[in-house]
Amino acid sequence: MALNIISNYAANLAHRNLTASDAAATRSLAKLSSGMRVVSARDDAASMAIGARLRATAEALKTAAVNVGQANSMLQIADGGMATIDDILVRMKTLAVQASSGNLSDTERGFLNDEFTQLRDEVNRISSSTNFNGIQLLGDGGDVSLNYAEFATGGAAEALSPANGFDRFAITDNNYWATDANDNGVTDNSFLVNLEKMGTTVILTISALIDGATDRTQSLDITDYGTGGSQVLSPGDGLTLDFDELGLSLDLNSNISGIIADTITLGSNGAGADGQATTQVIGFGNNVEMSADNGQKLADDISFQVGAGNTSNDRLSVSFQSVDSATLGTGATGSAESLEDLGTNAIATAANAQDAVEAVTRAIDDLQRARANVGTYQNRLDFAGQNLSTMIENIENARSTLLDLDVASEMTNFTSKQILVQSGIAMLAQAQQMPQNLLRLLQG
Repeated sequence: MALNIISNYAANLAHRNLTASDAAATRSLAKLSSGMRVVSARDDAASMAIGARLRATAEALKTAAVNVGQANSMLQIADGGMATIDDILVRMKTLAVQASSGNLSDTERGFLNDEFTQLRDEVNRISSSTNFNGIQLLGDGGDVSLNYAEFATGGAAEALSPANGFDRFAITDNNYWATDANDNGVTDNSFLVNLEKMGTTVILTISALIDGATDRTQSLDITDYGTGGSQVLSPGDGLTLDFDELGLSLDLNSNISGIIADTITLGSNGAGADGQATTQVIGFGNNVEMSADNGQKLADDISFQVGAGNTSNDRLSVSFQSVDSATLGTGATGSAESLEDLGTNAIATAANAQDAVEAVTRAIDDLQRARANVGTYQNRLDFAGQNLSTMIENIENARSTLLDLDVASEMTNFTSKQILVQSGIAMLAQAQQMPQNLLRLLQG
């Protein structure tokens, strides 16, 4: 080979090999630092694709396992509620059997009847209030809502509209508005809204009527929210007033500013006979009634996602049965007399008490069928959870086989690449020294 000084073939060759060895060592280092055999698609595209799907499946199954745990918790709450109802039914049967005996007078039976009917109401309360995250488990949920029909055109509260600045009323204390002392429901509970101007001060007053009689009143000064006030609402702005004493909140919009400014003041030449400024607004005495509704309904069944796919096999549907007094006692066919059908004098007489014994006995059987149904699904969910755990374990192992790094093997490979890099650096240095030999010829 000719000796020349323009091109150093040996140095170029050493540099190319050094570059390749350094790249290989870098890839090996990346695998060692990540613990993954497949860092990028260039390492093994097929394994990366399969591993990605396996990882997604494993993570989805972990979430499904959480769903199974939540489902079991839900069913456990339902079973706990039914266990309490079972205790109540046992006590109700005891009372019915006692009232069936001829050694009691109607007076004593009256005492027993009072407890019996109260316990029946407690069955309804438990079935209505037992829920998981707002989902009813034992019966329809009771609630109180605003009768928005009153806001319709021509209704008593027509003036309480967004055009007049009133966006929304909301109940913040359901227990207060569900109060009913005269056993005729909550429809005679309502509230009155008055906007009053006294001199330069504008007062918004709400009065709560329970069973048709004024129970509480709360007033808020809203003068500053009017046009020209220090807290005037601009278009698009909103405001929530909390009438905490009444268990209500009120959302206002910017239209209220003009309404406040335009509120009529009746002076000495108006309706105020004593010359004092009195009240008048957009409809004095705006009455909004309450209405009872069933709140959340008891669903016929609830579907739980217990798999990673979107097929029927990836979901488990759990059915629920109502255990309120209108259902308990109807029997397997649903045609017999229920606890509710016993009426207010359920065990007030010996004959009624004897009928009640049979009804409560059927109710206990009905409740046990409902509990057995829940128990069946609990056992099924337990097996579903065990299967998920096994699947997750095996999928993680399969993914590990595809993607995880054999550290010992790769460390050996990395050591080899390191030696090649060090050797390449040494040889490149030697190749750089070769042109120095030509200098001796030139010097000679």
